[in-house]
Amino acid sequence: MFSWLKTLSSLKLTLVGMVLLGIGAGLSYGNPVDMPVWVLVVPLAILAANLTAAILSNSGINRQPGLLVFHICLLSTVVLVGVGRLTHLDAHLELALGQSFSKDLLLEEKKGPWHAGNLDKVMFTQGPYTVQYDTGLRRGLTHSQVMVPGPDGQMVARDVGDDRPLIIERYRFYTTFNKGFSPVLTWIPDKGKPITGRINMPSYPLYDYKQDNHWTPPGTHEEIKFWLRVKSGLTTDQPWVLDSRNSSGVLVVTTKDKRIELKPGEVAKLEHGSLRYDRLSAWMGYRVFYDPTIQWLFFVTVTGVLGLIHYFWKKLNLSPWMTEDTTESQTNEVRA
Repeated sequence: MFSWLKTLSSLKLTLVGMVLLGIGAGLSYGNPVDMPVWVLVVPLAILAANLTAAILSNSGINRQPGLLVFHICLLSTVVLVGVGRLTHLDAHLELALGQSFSKDLLLEEKKGPWHAGNLDKVMFTQGPYTVQYDTGLRRGLTHSQVMVPGPDGQMVARDVGDDRPLIIERYRFYTTFNKGFSPVLTWIPDKGKPITGRINMPSYPLYDYKQDNHWTPPGTHEEIKFWLRVKSGLTTDQPWVLDSRNSSGVLVVTTKDKRIELKPGEVAKLEHGSLRYDRLSAWMGYRVFYDPTIQWLFFVTVTGVLGLIHYFWKKLNLSPWMTEDTTESQTNEVRA
């Protein structure tokens, strides 16, 4: 068994694991949807087995408390990273003002095969937001207000930003540069019940020159094209604040034979019904992240550093800083 442990703890196997991990990291760069998580988990499992064998078989490690703690924490880090990849979730979300979160709204969802979070228990509603811009449209702080249920059942306001996540059920919601406007429209067909919904325009002010979208009413084949002419106070030569509450816009509606400009409250008569532009709303983009190992990784990392400090401190203290001859010579000089 000892020879088997020696073989498994070989530095050659360590090199193989590191090479495979590097390849897996390269293949997983950017977190592509079609890349299986095993390209990272398998090399991590090899390194974990290699490190476990080294801890058990190497007396230079397991007989020195500080060094042993460091290697156990290193092993725990490798295992936790692997578990994190198997249980993680990474996705994006676009939430309009007044809209409540639903897991069905997640976009570009990427998750590990062992992910078993409680997305059904996540509850919050999007409120207004502001985004600060410096001269030249350099984006600063984002303040997105969301309403979450408090302990007494009352809704409580929370401020969310790029570096201030909303954390619910271990899910972290970060604001992104992706946000914009969404006209609220009501389609009134000639036959049937009215339908009210939103049309999200491209990210603003990134695509301020291209605020367009399209939609085909149900039961028809006629595509309706929309273009939004926004008034938000946008300026590039001085600081500016994008406020979803202080913006307005004229909606240009185009079909194959009509072009109509609508202000909020106005109605356009089209071929198969009428379209009412109710009001201008806005939407905020979020990155959704879940990894239950984050806090454990912090604890293990700090413990490992402390173990390494203990090892080097003890090693330095075992060697005298001055020889006896040097000490005796310095004492004679003082007496003289």
